[in-house]
Amino acid sequence: MKKIAIYIHIPFCSSKCYYCDFISFPNMDNRVHQYVRYLLKEMDMYKDVMKEYKIDTIFLGGGTPSYIDQKHVEGILKYIYDNYNSSEIKEITIEVNPETVTYDKLKVYKSIGINRISLGLQTTKDKILKEIGRRHTFEDFLKAYEATRKAGFENINVDLIFGLPNQTVEDCINSLDAVVTLGVKHISYYSLIIEEGTLMDKWHREGKLNLPDEDSERQMYHEAIKFLESMGYKHYEISNFAKEGFKCRHNLYYWKLEPYIGFGISSHSNIGYKRFWNYKDYNKYINSLQMGHFPVEGEEYIDENMKMLEYMIVGLRLIEGVSKEEFKNTFKIEMDDIFGLVLDKHKKQGLLTEENGNIKFTKKGLDLSNIVYVDLLPD
Repeated sequence: MKKIAIYIHIPFCSSKCYYCDFISFPNMDNRVHQYVRYLLKEMDMYKDVMKEYKIDTIFLGGGTPSYIDQKHVEGILKYIYDNYNSSEIKEITIEVNPETVTYDKLKVYKSIGINRISLGLQTTKDKILKEIGRRHTFEDFLKAYEATRKAGFENINVDLIFGLPNQTVEDCINSLDAVVTLGVKHISYYSLIIEEGTLMDKWHREGKLNLPDEDSERQMYHEAIKFLESMGYKHYEISNFAKEGFKCRHNLYYWKLEPYIGFGISSHSNIGYKRFWNYKDYNKYINSLQMGHFPVEGEEYIDENMKMLEYMIVGLRLIEGVSKEEFKNTFKIEMDDIFGLVLDKHKKQGLLTEENGNIKFTKKGLDLSNIVYVDLLPD
């Protein structure tokens, strides 16, 4: 029986961060009960599909899943345990924020099988936190982290962002140092992306954001890699670092193009050669389920060539790169027969290298990855 990863979208939060473009509804408590009811209905409609798979990982993301009452989280997981092949789940992650998570919630999470917490910090500088619309301080984060450890969680991820307005390289290293000192097992370290339609996008267009220049932003990245590797973290994906045995198992499904299914508003699924995604609009999502229809807004079938291309693009996000042997086992053709010319070109230019049968980015290639991706695309 094939393994599958489940993503569950909880679109509620206490307030919208200024850089956030995820589908989320600040202070919409009146919708929570209805949403969870229809989310469970959607999951029930996939019961027959899910009989063919055994669940390996579950990820509750948002929004801020810790914003809603823990009884809802309990109900969602209980449905999965009772109705899907759930006896061999290895990892269940829930995203939490310092201002909405409590020791009592964490104890419930632990008791219902959640074994990984992803805690949003972004930076240790309170001034910057305020400027990007976060509602917590570094002190709030420390209390939340302490509560998480007290509740019995060891597998904890902390999210950080670099390239923020008024942020320096020193700020980034200080944030990383503070997190490392706590003994955190996994760190996600993302570059700020100004997404269209966000408040930050508006300020950027108005010239109101003091963003680091490109050289500083790259320095923030490379200094972080050096620092984290020196502290015993393995840099295993462009934006992710883990202590031994603590890689995010769920995200590896995305990076290795393994089957995953998303439940909830705006969620995406990828099963075999079919990709599909749910409505982003709340009313369309609910109305569709009320009428007994799958809340799917769109779908596409991917041919073998597109699948190979995607396999390369997402696989190159992994620092170990893409295995030529695994590629051949998956597609029954040599990687060089399809991409050989492009790979040779970028090996010569110093952007790609081959190591132990894996094609991977060089340090220079990590910064110029888009050049490689564009060349991999068909003419």
